[in-house]
Amino acid sequence: MGDLLLVGLVAFLGAALIAAIILQVIILARRKRQPTTTISSSIEHMRSIGQLSVFRVIMKEIVTEMDHSWGEFGKKYLSWVLSSKKMAMIFEFEIDFQYDLRRSDFQITETGEKSYLLQLPECLHRVNIRDIRFYDEQHARFLPWLLPDLLNAFSNVGFREEEKNRLVEAAKSHAEEQAREMIGNLKNEVENSARQTLELICKALGARTVTFRFSEEEPKRLQVDYQEPQKQVA
Repeated sequence: MGDLLLVGLVAFLGAALIAAIILQVIILARRKRQPTTTISSSIEHMRSIGQLSVFRVIMKEIVTEMDHSWGEFGKKYLSWVLSSKKMAMIFEFEIDFQYDLRRSDFQITETGEKSYLLQLPECLHRVNIRDIRFYDEQHARFLPWLLPDLLNAFSNVGFREEEKNRLVEAAKSHAEEQAREMIGNLKNEVENSARQTLELICKALGARTVTFRFSEEEPKRLQVDYQEPQKQVA
C-alpha cells in the first residue's frame, strides 16, 4: 500500500454562476415577450443545465508495495518492478461529482410563495486516471509506466498486448476501490457544495428559500477512464 495524498478539492461555483447568469438573461428576455412567466416556470429551466459538476477531488498516491486492489496479475507484475528495480509508483487520479438535472427523479416542488424543495437524483461519479509514473530511486528520475524494457524483462516471451490490457484494467480496479472509499468520506462536503451551487442558481431565478432532499442510493459501479499517453517521436 502507499501514502494517499489529497492534492486539491474544487467546488465548481464558477460554472454554476455562469449557468445562472445565462439562464437569467434567457428568462428576462422571455419576460419581455411573455408577461405571465412565473418564478416556478423559471426554476424549471434549471433542467436545461444538464450534467452539473459540483465537486472534484484530485488524489495522488505514492505506492511502494501492492495490495489486493490491484488483482493477482497487477500485484505480481508491479511488485516485481517496485522490488527488483527499486522504484516507487506515483498514481494520480481524480473524481468528478455530478448531478444530472435532466433525469426524471430530479423533482422541483413549490412549497410556498417563492419557496421550493429540490429532490436530487443520485450523485454520479466519474473517475479519471490522470497519471501513472515510476520514480527511479537509483537514478533520481521519473519514468512513464508500461515501459517496453520493463515489460519485456518481466516475461521471457515478451509482454503481449493482452497482458498490457490486463495491467491497465488492474490500474482501473485500484482507482475504483480508492475512489469508493473517498466518495463515502466526502459525502457531506459534496452535498454542501451542491446545495450552495443550486441555491445560488435558484435565487438568481427569483426564489427566496430553497430546501434540499438528497438521494440515499449507494453508488453503482464507477466509470473509470484512462487514456494511455501517446508515444513521443524521437
